[in-house]
Amino acid sequence: MSKPFVWQELFVQSNDNTEYELLTNQHVKVTELDGEEVIKVAPEALTLLAQQAFYEASFFLRAGHLKQIASILHDPQASGNDKYVALQLLRNAEVSAKGVLPNCQDTGTATIVASKGQNVWTGGNDAEALSQGIYTTFQENNLRYSQNAPLDMYTEVNTETNLPAQIDISAVPGSEYRFLFVNKGGGSANKAALFQETKSILQPEKLTAFLIEKMKALGTAACPPYHIAFVV
Repeated sequence: MSKPFVWQELFVQSNDNTEYELLTNQHVKVTELDGEEVIKVAPEALTLLAQQAFYEASFFLRAGHLKQIASILHDPQASGNDKYVALQLLRNAEVSAKGVLPNCQDTGTATIVASKGQNVWTGGNDAEALSQGIYTTFQENNLRYSQNAPLDMYTEVNTETNLPAQIDISAVPGSEYRFLFVNKGGGSANKAALFQETKSILQPEKLTAFLIEKMKALGTAACPPYHIAFVV
């Protein structure tokens, strides 16, 4: 007998404790169609949202993140080097919070992952409207252009706009349009690696030794602190 069909989200998000701010009460209106509430979102809203999101991601860090870094200064287990690095990160955050110099010179590939509810109507090309916001942010601020476009097999040129962006929009039920905005730095991409091993490595001792070996090979070619992800 075959197993019954069961649908489950691949990645279930925990409680969202993010503190949101209202950018504007314009460009969005609520209407009704066939007894259902429909939210109409103008392209200008998407442009404004992307513009502000990538500006804030480039210059500011969340208070909770800064608090975690600051806690290193009072951690009895932290070494002098740990505390020095934490202090420099806080000083860097103070400089970037002035909105002139970004928190990292690698201002990254603009990446957007979005879930668009079926009851949200935009009536246009969402990726284009979002890209317009990204373009404006990178043109109006001291942000590096990181995107190269190929002219042929051996020649490439900087687009001088930080476009194209990576934009993935999924259709989901409901009346919400949810976004995740990420400035994806290139240093970590240069350290990505794929290892095709056999099932025999899936033992705690062997897997631990294997991962330690690969971590040591990463070196120090990207900006600290590192966030390392393993996908098995």
